[in-house]
Amino acid sequence: MGTGCKHRQQMTCIGQEREKRVGTRTVVVGHRPVSETDAYVAQKFCDNRIVSSKYTLWNFLPKNLFEQFRRIANFYFLIIFLVQVRALILCCLYLHRADNEVNKSNVFIVENAKQVQKESEKIKVGDIVEVKADETFPCDLIFLASSSVDGTCYVTTASLDGESNFKTHYAVRDTTVLCTDEAIDALTATIECEQPQPDLYKFVGRIIIYGSNQEPVARSLGPENLLLKGATLKNTKKIYGVAVYTGMETKMALNYQGKSQKRSAVEKSINAFLIVYLCILLSKATVCTTLKYVWQSNPFNDEPWYNEKTKKEREAFKVLRMFTDFLSFMVLFNFIIPVSMYVTVEMQKFLGSFFISWDKEMYDEEIKEGALVNTSDLNEELGQVEYVFTDKTGTLTENSMEFIECCIDGHKYKDCISEVDGFSQTDGPLKYYGKAEKSREELFLRALCLCHTVQIKEADQVDGLIGHPEHKDTYISSSPDEIALVKGAENSFFFLRYQLLHVLNFDPVRRRMSVIVRTTTGTLLLFCKGADSSIFPRVQQEEIQQTKVHVDRNAMDGYRTLCVAFKELTQKEYDKIDRQLNEAKMALQDREEKMAKVFEDAEADMHLIGATAVEDRLQEQSAETIEALHAAGMKVWVLTGDKMETAKSTCYACRLFQTSTELLELTAKMVGESERKEDRLHELLMEYHKKLIQDVPKNRGGLKRSWTLSQEYGLIIDGSTLSLILNPSQDSSSSNYKNIFLQICLKCTAVLCCRMAPLQKAQIVRMVKNTKGSPITLSVGDGANDVSMILEAHVGIGIKGKEGRQASRNSDYAVPKFKHLRKLLLAHGHLYYVRIAHLVQYFFYKNLCFILPQFLYQFFCGFSQQPLYDAAYLTMYNICFTSLPILAYSLLEQHINIDTLTSDPQLYMKVSDNAMLQWRPFLYWTFLGAFEGLVFFFGVYFLFQNSSLEDNGKVFGNWTFGTIVFTVLVFTVTLKLALDTRFWTWMNHFVIWGSLAFYVFFSFFWGGVIWPFLKQQRMYFVFAHMLTSVSTWLAIVLLIFISLFPEILLIVLKNIKEKNHQVRNQMIRKAPDSLSARPSVRPLLLRTFSDESNVL
Repeated sequence: MGTGCKHRQQMTCIGQEREKRVGTRTVVVGHRPVSETDAYVAQKFCDNRIVSSKYTLWNFLPKNLFEQFRRIANFYFLIIFLVQVRALILCCLYLHRADNEVNKSNVFIVENAKQVQKESEKIKVGDIVEVKADETFPCDLIFLASSSVDGTCYVTTASLDGESNFKTHYAVRDTTVLCTDEAIDALTATIECEQPQPDLYKFVGRIIIYGSNQEPVARSLGPENLLLKGATLKNTKKIYGVAVYTGMETKMALNYQGKSQKRSAVEKSINAFLIVYLCILLSKATVCTTLKYVWQSNPFNDEPWYNEKTKKEREAFKVLRMFTDFLSFMVLFNFIIPVSMYVTVEMQKFLGSFFISWDKEMYDEEIKEGALVNTSDLNEELGQVEYVFTDKTGTLTENSMEFIECCIDGHKYKDCISEVDGFSQTDGPLKYYGKAEKSREELFLRALCLCHTVQIKEADQVDGLIGHPEHKDTYISSSPDEIALVKGAENSFFFLRYQLLHVLNFDPVRRRMSVIVRTTTGTLLLFCKGADSSIFPRVQQEEIQQTKVHVDRNAMDGYRTLCVAFKELTQKEYDKIDRQLNEAKMALQDREEKMAKVFEDAEADMHLIGATAVEDRLQEQSAETIEALHAAGMKVWVLTGDKMETAKSTCYACRLFQTSTELLELTAKMVGESERKEDRLHELLMEYHKKLIQDVPKNRGGLKRSWTLSQEYGLIIDGSTLSLILNPSQDSSSSNYKNIFLQICLKCTAVLCCRMAPLQKAQIVRMVKNTKGSPITLSVGDGANDVSMILEAHVGIGIKGKEGRQASRNSDYAVPKFKHLRKLLLAHGHLYYVRIAHLVQYFFYKNLCFILPQFLYQFFCGFSQQPLYDAAYLTMYNICFTSLPILAYSLLEQHINIDTLTSDPQLYMKVSDNAMLQWRPFLYWTFLGAFEGLVFFFGVYFLFQNSSLEDNGKVFGNWTFGTIVFTVLVFTVTLKLALDTRFWTWMNHFVIWGSLAFYVFFSFFWGGVIWPFLKQQRMYFVFAHMLTSVSTWLAIVLLIFISLFPEILLIVLKNIKEKNHQVRNQMIRKAPDSLSARPSVRPLLLRTFSDESNVL
């Protein structure tokens, strides 16, 4: 209340002052009226209180904001903040709009035997929903019935897991006939299922159907009965489903989560440097505050004689005044902290990421797509990679399966059948080497025809496929090698009719699948197909050897092998299996474990028929890419789920292993299956540790990242052995397996991890990432099983392959082929790192040059906190005068040609290990900034020793002094960047010379006009008057040259050194005998295909 009254009184005083200027006031003495007849009206004047404060409670916020944003710097950062908030708001608005489109979309609910149109967001759990062809499922539905007679429907889940192939889903057996609104509305049933969980491929539940005058019927529900929100119905007219999960409880919503924020090594270096400069800022403020009071301790320096303070006044609130002075110096020197650098870095990262997307050399004509940048925060991290973890199938290989051969009872049959986009080609009749019995041939081909998950669809009904004139139908499967095998059987066999009774689905743990069928004669057969490691222990041991020879040979040739077995079941055995399967399917708890137990019992005591060999060819230039990565100082590890022999052969083919590489194995075969396997593992680890570490002399000096010893070593480990290392038993005497294993791995040039589960891939990456020194890791893969290691690594690369787009969507960067990794790292990564490292160092350097003269000036102005530069210069320095040149440099600089960077991988090592942001280069830039700051200040100071710089005797003042220092500063730091530029474009010329021209123009303009909003015109005509002095011109040119002379000298010496190096390299190239004398240490890029021809 008092404050408001005070405010009104102030306004009244203002009004009265205006009256005084235009008229007079009448004061009634004693407030007594002069005449009794005249009415007395009390006059209003302001009271006698003095108000010297600038703000009140009511006007503080708006008035202070107005004062703050009159400063251009604050207004600049306000604009940046608003731009960032605008982007966030636009993103939120876009997401809200997208959500509304989904939530407000129309769906059809079956109510009272009629279709009722509702908005999608109004669906409730338990509603029966009708979905038509090419529509998206609005929520998670239990599939009840469809327009198909067999109760199936086809679904694409590209928006969920990236899989573009068709998946078949099955309706509940007892509800398939309810194909009309009336029939489905009459259904009485309850569903019991698990609580919402994010796994797309797991679902456990059961439906209990109640019929009139009948006992309730219970049926199991699994993933094949669940239609997920976001999936699309294909090639089926309509389906009916009941909603079980809605809204944020759907599996799609539960899988929608932000990726963890990854921080680059550059950000960590910036934080460390910032702490140093913050300490410099605090030191400067402390020194100036201390020296100010030392200076004022002399009575003659404290106050002028006409305003001398008493001793009591000097001692009052001294601590508070010291603290206030300290804060004032902090504000005066705060420009040493490069706040604008963060804005420039963000702009550089965002704009620079477009160069990856625009790179035509990383555009793939086959899929009509180029590289994709999902995050721009890690561009510079591409130039610091030390470990590359790569998948094999679909990443190093094409994931395009070609049927090569098969063997039946040890007899080899060879054909050329391949699977390409659902169609097969054959190059002739079946060739065989020896021949099995006719019945065994038929049995083997029956197994191939029956034991699979391939579906048949008419070619003209399948999106994206064009029918082959000779094939009316098209095979659809989630696995391309299955189609190759089915096509192989189709071209060599006749068709029979079988009744499919059960499918024992494939999973990564069992590594096999089986089907149980009934023939027309009533015979019950179980056919099984899977990896040799899962089939051989379950067949008769005497049948193994003749097939194992072919399997091992095919694996050594790099083919993917599958073994085929069968088992004839009696009716009693089948009834038992059928009962156990139904019981396991009905279980709501531990369903998977119970079904696995049934599968294990059913697939015991089988008979081996033969094996197949399918080739997955290497991708184009994958071998050359791995060689280049090795030459660049990176270690490449292959993490795959394939068997050891196949993966090992692929590693030789892609030159991960050389013929001279000594392989060390830590596999189940080497460890054994006995109870002493942990002891045997310990022996192997200690043996390898002794060979690689204890018996090798320590490397003194040598090349950076030089792990190559006189002998190259490669390590092979499988999933089971890795589990022993990472999870030793409680009674194990050796708990340090992991450390020993890690030391061995770090000494090997290449590591192959086979039979890996997705979780184990992530564990390997995490183990290396957390080692001493925190090496930068990169994971590359193409499938959903690679997502875990892609997210775990510092940088994740997704390959846009044939296993969907889940890997590319979860990655930081996505490329069409593995070969594009070479340019992405060696060229783009190298340049991004050099650019941003130079940007960071340059910002700290130019701000030190800027503030050091300001600090030195305090010694000559009695530490009075008098600024050296005008406020406009303080504001415009980082925003306008020096910002655009470094931004253009950080986007366009190519200190080495891109082709040279790609062809000479060893250049990558020159910037590895964060070389340009280590303390040594940081101290060089800091000392350079300090040197130039001293030259700027004292050079101009010595110039001002002559008080008159003109013939007419006029004396220049302190603002002229500061303007000369600032002019030398702006020209020096800009020309320093011009000296550092190696790749000149029109844009570099424009921003560098344009910035200098703008500074000159702005100085003339700022000092040539009397600005009405300025109380003090201290810069009026200062710049123009300064340039009338010849001494000033000479001093500016001379000081710029002195400041840049060390840099010019360093560039000349560096160019001489590089020319001598080039001459020496040319002499080495002329002596080819020197290379052949030491083949074990030749550069990897010089090795030829003949190096591994003996192995392959």
